[in-house]
Amino acid sequence: MENKNRIYLLDVLRGFALVSIMLLHSIEHFDVYYFPETLPAWMKALDSNIWDTMFFLFGGKSYSIFALLFGVTYGIQRSKQEALSKSFDARFAWRMLLLLGFGIINSAFFQGDILSIYAVIALLLIPLCKLPEKVILGIAIFLMLLPYEWINLIYALQHPNEKINDPVSWSYFGKMFEYIGDPSLTKIMIGNLTNGKIAVLLWNWENGRFFSILALFLFGYLLANHNLFEWNERSERFWKKTLLIASIAFIPLYVIQLQMDNVIASAIVRRPVLTIETAWTNVSIMLILVSGLTLLFYKTKLQNILMYFSSFGKMSLSNYIIQSVIGGAIFYGWGLCLYKYTGATYGILIGLVMTIVMGIFCKWWEKRHKQGPLETIWHKATWFKFKA
Repeated sequence: MENKNRIYLLDVLRGFALVSIMLLHSIEHFDVYYFPETLPAWMKALDSNIWDTMFFLFGGKSYSIFALLFGVTYGIQRSKQEALSKSFDARFAWRMLLLLGFGIINSAFFQGDILSIYAVIALLLIPLCKLPEKVILGIAIFLMLLPYEWINLIYALQHPNEKINDPVSWSYFGKMFEYIGDPSLTKIMIGNLTNGKIAVLLWNWENGRFFSILALFLFGYLLANHNLFEWNERSERFWKKTLLIASIAFIPLYVIQLQMDNVIASAIVRRPVLTIETAWTNVSIMLILVSGLTLLFYKTKLQNILMYFSSFGKMSLSNYIIQSVIGGAIFYGWGLCLYKYTGATYGILIGLVMTIVMGIFCKWWEKRHKQGPLETIWHKATWFKFKA
């Protein structure tokens, strides 16, 4: 069903992020970091190459695209309501409460759920986006600097010889093996919603994600305010500059990342520096991907090929949760428990099959419905009119 006012590039970018997230989840067994020792040596070597390549291209970048587009969507929705002289604040808060519900359901199947985290952090958009744009930009830049890690760095520089323990999240991730291979879906769900949720929240804190997610929300909001995903001379200049600047920034950032162990001997100093540097490197690659795909979509004949991702993007909420259920059925104990037997090679093949099957489903559904199944529920519940 066509919508002349829809910005299809946003669907393409969202779909691209979703597919790359699904492929990453598949090679990491949907958060089960287990590497079978029984695989032949040549496959272990191939597994290593696939793992490194996929995480270089998409690890931390796909989630960044998702977060950026979340802010864009908020900006578009808020602008539409303001054009009707209506406040979006209460409705958006209710919408996020609904998203939190979807996130909790998804967390039961996949502990790495990001929806519940987005739903809570997004509430800060309501007060922040009432500020002048220059102030919003300043706050976004400040958050992207990961201020808490700078506090850790200052402390580390004063105590360079102090020994540090493993991140706290690791102990919780280790406990997941007590239940993830169990044939009981109920036991796995309880584990995911308790131990698994704590592990994921701690990991996001330890890696500065709470700061970077809100920063990307705000950047996305500003991009939407300036209509930079709609094609014109101004947006073309912006994305060309973005591609150039991000590409230039990536080179020294990546070199520093590769040399980190050689340059900084102190482990306590290296940890916050690596967290900050990795976040910035990921954002630079994310911007290369977004600006590159935007230019390819509008400036080349590849638009029709890239439109393959649009059906995924239109049903991003449904697809995100469906892939968690399918992934659990494939890799966890309540299903086939393939995490015990597959490495990254088998994982990427499974992910590609999932992509093809879900792509067929999305195309089929798109021809018959305006929105995805969960998108329809979310939309109707969001705009439900309460009668006095």
